[in-house]
Amino acid sequence: MTRASYPTAPPTGRSRDAQGRGLGASSTLRTPNPVTEGVMTRRAWFLVVLNVLVPGSAQTLAGSRRLGRFGLGCTLLLWVLAAAAIVLAFTNRGVLLALVTNPIGLWLIQGVLVGYALLWIVLTFDTLRLVRFVRVRGVLRPVLAAVSVIALIALTGTAAYGAFLAGVTRDAISDVFRSSPPEPPIDGRYNVMLLGGDAGPDREGLRPDSVSVISIDDATGSVSMFGLPRDLTDIPFSEGSPMLADYPDGYGHNDTCDVDVCQLNSIYTEVELKSPQLYPDAAKEGSEPGIEAMRDAVEGALGITLQYYVLIDMQGFSDLIDALGGIDITATERVPIGGHLDDAGDLVGVGAWIEPGKHHLDGNHALWYARSRYGSEHGDYSRMARQREVQEAMINQLDPATVLTRFQQVALAGAQVVKTDIPQGTLGRFADLALKAKGQKVDDIEFVPDLIDPAAPDYDFIHSEVAKSIAPAEDTAGG
Repeated sequence: MTRASYPTAPPTGRSRDAQGRGLGASSTLRTPNPVTEGVMTRRAWFLVVLNVLVPGSAQTLAGSRRLGRFGLGCTLLLWVLAAAAIVLAFTNRGVLLALVTNPIGLWLIQGVLVGYALLWIVLTFDTLRLVRFVRVRGVLRPVLAAVSVIALIALTGTAAYGAFLAGVTRDAISDVFRSSPPEPPIDGRYNVMLLGGDAGPDREGLRPDSVSVISIDDATGSVSMFGLPRDLTDIPFSEGSPMLADYPDGYGHNDTCDVDVCQLNSIYTEVELKSPQLYPDAAKEGSEPGIEAMRDAVEGALGITLQYYVLIDMQGFSDLIDALGGIDITATERVPIGGHLDDAGDLVGVGAWIEPGKHHLDGNHALWYARSRYGSEHGDYSRMARQREVQEAMINQLDPATVLTRFQQVALAGAQVVKTDIPQGTLGRFADLALKAKGQKVDDIEFVPDLIDPAAPDYDFIHSEVAKSIAPAEDTAGG
């Protein structure tokens, strides 16, 4: 008989142990044989790592195949969704941003994350059951348990925090923005009126002392900004405005108005207090009569159509800055905190000063820096410049890590600071345009002295400057 015809001896326990080192076959994982510490320890590590890398695979190979198939299906679905998001980020970013800025989309994201976190908890504890700790080498039992718990906390904690952020974002969007579908740009641009409402404990009511417009090219994301002084006079209203009946020659012409001071920001106060009936549909459209009158006035002053408004409450601005951890500014002049002018025109009652130089300001001091109109030779125009400086400081110093760690405070403060009629359906497009605009130079025109005389403005000149600023983007979009 040849050597090949002799029967092979059955493997010993040691040889089986050596053969089981790879643990590549499902039968070995499901029914390990022999059940030695070496085999069971390697099997335990293999199951724990599988549970981390491909949740559901441990159950498919060594436990309940039904639970394993369900876990693998959910894992595959999550991977497909993540891959689709990555593809959209490079191919159609607008669709992705529309999803993550839409309350319904955020509900779905939150539901997926919560559901998967709960499933992974179930799969992890079931994996620990399959490990059979009593068979694992003693010194490695606590290590295996620690690795499993740390992985559980890391992955489920990440999913839970993502679900929390989705919920906070959804609530903030629902609180601030109108529930309505997206709207197309007008003549290739989105024009938004920005009003800085100066309300505070020492002031009665809210006054839009800061008035500007941001114009965004829908094709390129290029931005033009136009600032108007609050003491602008002879303001023409846009065609079809109900204000034209009372002010055909412009608001404040020959000092004509229905309040004490006839200037741009007085329009809001006059309409809100004395003629809100001129804009009966304002509240239904997510606005106010005074805001709509301001929109008509700014349209007439700049010669463009405004689709939306954003009202920023300067008092709530303080809370938002605190939520972000403060801002850094470089003051070029002394700015008083508190104080007023006495009968002789002297500044009295100043509590403290923000001195020239670099400062890290909390919300309260940043608010005083932005709103104080005394102590400067340029008065309101210095104030406008400081407000813009504070706004730019907030934008430039937005640290993603800070926003994430304080997201709830930031979102809550933002909901209290901002009022707008921008529809929820347009947020994704605006977010995409903001990314396009990042790094581009903003064409910023402040219609203040010496460019214009607010007491005798040349509106033909203003219209011409606005048209020149936005013309290149319009030509590009049209061509």
